[in-house]
Amino acid sequence: MNKCIAKCIANCRDCLCHATRLQRNTQKRGDALTVYLDIIFLENLCINCIILLATALINKNTISIIRILLSSFIGSIYAVVVYLSIAKVFSNIILKILLSVCMVHIAYNPKNIKALLKELVLFYLTSFTFGGVAFALLYFVKPQEILIKNGVLIGTYPIKIVLTGVIVGFIIMTIAFKNFKKRLSKKDMFCKVTIKLKDKMKTIIAMIDTGNLLREPLSGCPVVVVEKQELLDIVPEEILNNLEKIIYGDYNNVTLEEYASKFRVIPFTSLGKENGLLLGLKVDDLYVEYDEQENNIEGAIVGIYNKKLSTSNSYNALIGLDIINEEHIIAQLPAISHK
Repeated sequence: MNKCIAKCIANCRDCLCHATRLQRNTQKRGDALTVYLDIIFLENLCINCIILLATALINKNTISIIRILLSSFIGSIYAVVVYLSIAKVFSNIILKILLSVCMVHIAYNPKNIKALLKELVLFYLTSFTFGGVAFALLYFVKPQEILIKNGVLIGTYPIKIVLTGVIVGFIIMTIAFKNFKKRLSKKDMFCKVTIKLKDKMKTIIAMIDTGNLLREPLSGCPVVVVEKQELLDIVPEEILNNLEKIIYGDYNNVTLEEYASKFRVIPFTSLGKENGLLLGLKVDDLYVEYDEQENNIEGAIVGIYNKKLSTSNSYNALIGLDIINEEHIIAQLPAISHK
């Protein structure tokens, strides 16, 4: 893949150098119009390729050189048409946005609308960054022959400006997105969990724990660990105050009512405790809200934890990453209202 990218950039550089030589030679002959079309097409083809490649690298997309070249070709044809002022409709902002959507879809073939919008925004950010850097460099170099016609920039600016703008723009975008992802990483560590039991519902914040691989031994159902205090609204207090007695079968003085059939004993291992036991409670429904989706987890069991999970109280439950990855999701549901 790296060889293909390097080859594509090298071809772009050769095209730009050839276009600049054509422009300079033709300006002396006075035959500017035809060559300007060649220059506009070649320069836009190369710049489009570079921007699409940079967008793909930043977003970690699978790169298809053929798709990127085809997308760049369409964008270059459009630039030539706009420059010639064939029809005013081609300068319409809506048509430009539709062209961008078309280019992004051809280049990356996104799976859904959400992915398309994400890649479209990143494409615009990359374009604006590269353009801003290039204009800043032009300001300092101040080439004599620069013309902007119908939004298309042409002139005898050095190829070094274009290549430097690409490199600096790519570095800026890479650093910016790394910092942005670091800020988002903390947010991505949490999700909302809603527990439904006996017509009662409780919503709590859970931390996504890659080390939480708890399963109920007999059924293999996933276990979500929840602080005892968070269950007071949906589980009788008498049960929560006698967790150890119920685990070891000493519950003669505890009124279990209809909850007895829902109890499960969950063995676990943690730092400082190799053979621990949690009292599990099979709930009627468990919903996980994460990444703007809400899903129902099949056969979920709530492991009741007798202590605090977070000293800062930023979360009150632990949920396994494999549950978030939809291993046990039975249906994607519309948003539900919680009381």
